[in-house]
Amino acid sequence: MYNVLIVKYGEIGVKGKNRYIFENKLIKNIKNMLKPIGTFKVYKEYGRIYVDLEDYEYEEVIEEVKKVFGIVGVCPGVRAEKDYDKLKELALKMLEEKIEEGAKSFKVESRRGDKSFRLTSQEMSLDIGGYLVSQVKDRIKVDVRNPEIKIKCELRESHIMVYSDTVPGYGGLPLGTNGKAMSLLSGGIDSPVATWMVAKRGMEIEAIHFHSYPFTSEKSQEKVRDLAKILSKYCGRIKLHKVNIVEIQKAIGLNCREEETTIISRRFMMRIAQRVAEKRFCDALVTGESIGQVASQTIQGLTCTNASVTLPVFRPLIAMDKSDIVSLAEKIGTFETSIIPEEDCCSVFSPKKPVTKPRLERIEKSETELDVEKLIQDAIDNIEVEDIEF
Repeated sequence: MYNVLIVKYGEIGVKGKNRYIFENKLIKNIKNMLKPIGTFKVYKEYGRIYVDLEDYEYEEVIEEVKKVFGIVGVCPGVRAEKDYDKLKELALKMLEEKIEEGAKSFKVESRRGDKSFRLTSQEMSLDIGGYLVSQVKDRIKVDVRNPEIKIKCELRESHIMVYSDTVPGYGGLPLGTNGKAMSLLSGGIDSPVATWMVAKRGMEIEAIHFHSYPFTSEKSQEKVRDLAKILSKYCGRIKLHKVNIVEIQKAIGLNCREEETTIISRRFMMRIAQRVAEKRFCDALVTGESIGQVASQTIQGLTCTNASVTLPVFRPLIAMDKSDIVSLAEKIGTFETSIIPEEDCCSVFSPKKPVTKPRLERIEKSETELDVEKLIQDAIDNIEVEDIEF
C-alpha cells in the first residue's frame, strides 16, 4: 500500500536561512544509510523530505531511516496525483487497514496546501470524515479528542498524501554539521554511548583506543573494532587510532606512587588523544566519564585529567546513572558487545587502592620523574590506524 516515507525533522526547522544546509546534509545522510539496501530517491518539497519506496518493503527502509541523526519521525504514506476523490478513496483504504488491525476510534486531520481549493482544511476533515463514516458504518467510532488513530490527509499543489503512523527517530542534528571530535573509545559500556550521543549532535567522529598488548589480548582490540563498526552504522566511517601504552604504564609503575598510577595514566591518554586530535583537525575530545563511577572519575580526578589538555572535553554521560547508560547502550546495539569479558589497559595495571581525591600539584610533581614528552612521542610514533565501516 505504502509508496513513500515522509521524513520529519526537529531542530532543523528553526535554523532560519541556514536550514537548507541542514536539509541537504540530512538528505545525503539518508541516502548513505540506505546504500546497503539499494538506491533511493530522497528529495525535499514544501519544507518536507520524502523517500520514494518503489518496490522495497517499507518496514525495512524505515528501520534504517529512523537511525539517521536529525530525524524525529518517519511516516509511511501513500502519495498519488492530485485528485480529491482519490484522496478520499486512499483515506478509506488506510482506515480499513487500521480497522483490520483492531483500531477502535479515529479522527481525520486535513491539510490544504493548495489554497485555491474550494474547501478549507477544517472543511476537508469534515467532508472526508463523513465519507469514511458512511463507508465503514459502525465498525469504528469517531473520537475527535482522543482517537486511537489519526488519518492524515493532505492536498498539495501537485499531489495528494495520506498517512497515519509515525515511527519515532533519534532526533539530534545531521551528522557533519557541527565539526569533528576525537572519542576515547574503550571496550566498556560507557564510551560507545558517549560517542553516539556526541555524534547525535551533528559531530563527525574519529576514535582513539589505548591498549596494553601483550598484557591485554588481541581479542580486546577486536572487541573495540566491533564496537566501532556498530557505531559506524550511525556515525559513518570511523578512523580508529590504536595506541599501545605499555611502556608508559611501566614507566609510571616504576617511578610514581602506586595509588597515582590510574590518574597519571589517564593524563597521558588525554595528552596523546589531543595530539592526534589536533593532527586530524578535531575540535574536541569525547570521553565516557560519569561523576563518581570509578576512582578516576571523582571531581578531583576529573580536574586533574582536564588540566592535562587544552581542547574541550565533552562528557555527555557526566550526570547519568549507570542504569540509564545501559538502557541506551541496549537501544543502540552496543551493550552485548561491551559486556564481553576482556581486560583493558586500565584494569591490567590498576592499583589496589587508587587515590580518589588527587591533588593536581602532587600529580604534576610525580610526573617530573618521567620523561613525559619522549613517552608520548614514542607512543604516537607507533600508532596503528584502521578505517572502520559498517
